[in-house]
Amino acid sequence: MPKPIPFNFVIENLFAAQPIVKPMFGAHAIYIHDKIVLILRDKDDEDSGVWIATSPEHHKSLKKDFPPMRSIKVFGTGESSWQVLSKEDDDFEMLVNRLCDFILRGDIRIGKVPKPKKKKTKAK
Repeated sequence: MPKPIPFNFVIENLFAAQPIVKPMFGAHAIYIHDKIVLILRDKDDEDSGVWIATSPEHHKSLKKDFPPMRSIKVFGTGESSWQVLSKEDDDFEMLVNRLCDFILRGDIRIGKVPKPKKKKTKAK
């Protein structure tokens, strides 16, 4: 049985952009057109919340707009391209609603085009 999508209000907020939701590693990836923009993850750990697909060169400016944003920790210590708004943040829903507005306006700091998947070769 598939896990329910956490933070379903995100899908509702992005509805006008026709988001595509795909299960990914026990979470749910949100795609707009050809870009992954967010991952919705609720595993009752410090990285539960809304993950933001971005690049390190955008972290400083995004942090001005979303002060509690930080690198995810599940991949190890240090700076990660993936940033998170934690579900534990006091203004979590307000921040995520604002993030959705940025995505709908086409903010270039948010979203990545995934690398193409490698084709599987058949064993002889």
